[in-house]
Amino acid sequence: MSRAAARRTSVAVPPDLFDRRLRAIRRDRASRSGPELFLFERAFEECLDRLRDIPRAYRRALLLGCPSPDWPARLSAVAAAVDVRDPGQLFAANAGGSQVEEDRDDFGANQFDLCIAIGTLDSVNELPRALGMIARALEPDAPLIGAISGANSLPALRSALIEAGRHKGRIVGRTHPRIDASTLAPLLSAAGFNMPVVDLDRVRLRYRDLDDLILDLRRMGATSVLAQRSPPMTRGEINLARQAFAAQATDGRTEEIVEILHFLAWSQ
Repeated sequence: MSRAAARRTSVAVPPDLFDRRLRAIRRDRASRSGPELFLFERAFEECLDRLRDIPRAYRRALLLGCPSPDWPARLSAVAAAVDVRDPGQLFAANAGGSQVEEDRDDFGANQFDLCIAIGTLDSVNELPRALGMIARALEPDAPLIGAISGANSLPALRSALIEAGRHKGRIVGRTHPRIDASTLAPLLSAAGFNMPVVDLDRVRLRYRDLDDLILDLRRMGATSVLAQRSPPMTRGEINLARQAFAAQATDGRTEEIVEILHFLAWSQ
């Protein structure tokens, strides 16, 4: 084959958006420091409530994302067996499971009759492939139910970072691009799921200062894992971001919003 022919037939592999290794490190750090669970618990309880509305007992469930070691036992109320997988080695080990990369690892074919996925699919590099792997792992007519953060999460933080960058003359991306509700349902359909439903839960939080918000994000394993590193913030930029965050406050606290996209779909 000539070099010209090789160039014509080769396919460029797009670079990863997220750093796979850093993603696992962030979750391990959260596990060691003691994870902040209030948003995860809110999402998990909502998933359990929705499962209670489905009159069905499950043989074997796949739990993707497990920051709390208590979740498998709580899920056993509806599933006879629970297999835990998490991108973080420590989260997985603490719940008796194993580490996974959702868009790379094979879960097997027709292994599960339920999948619950909470808080990890929004930082997967190849989400369509990850959804396809989950669909393959499910028996026909099995539910996939879960939650991820939505596109309009953390507006106060994003605004503060932009304002700090504007003062320094360099606005760079420091937060994750996220999925909106109108995009998620078509992705589920394209991956081989029927009747996808996506609902939005907008959670309003109030923070005394930017540092408290960042601390919560670190303890959730939710700080940036972008593969394309932005230049480190200078001390001056950090102080400007703090001031911009505080300028949005009412009665001494700044409101921050986290969007949780809850989804339910059925394997074909």
